Amino acid sequence: MQTAKEIMTTKVVTIKSSATIAEALELMRAKKLRALVVEPDEPNDNYGILTEADVVYKVAANGERPESVIVANIMTKPCIKVDPEMSVQEVAGLFANHHIRRAPVVKNELLGVISAFDIVRQTMWWQG
Repeated sequence: MQTAKEIMTTKVVTIKSSATIAEALELMRAKKLRALVVEPDEPNDNYGILTEADVVYKVAANGERPESVIVANIMTKPCIKVDPEMSVQEVAGLFANHHIRRAPVVKNELLGVISAFDIVRQTMWWQG
């Protein structure tokens, strides 16, 4: 059975928690992403995640200006993280149980990101 490290995306785009939502949105637009991994503030700190849903539900819906809100105020931290040795089935179960669509893959350091799309793409490969 395949593992998370075999299907994850290794080119991860990160952002600092001190960045503004406007900066995050520009980065997401430029890289065509729906989420960014938020860097730990300190060496032993946890990663966070900022998704487009966070921006919609926590900034736009409240009439906030993206220039005046910082990532730290709306991101999910600590976020669910995936061990690179987890099976794809385990990752799918984790996503289902926690109602998430993506998570950083971490083993002492950030190795990649795995998404529901990665799992779907892999499932389609099995069938084709």
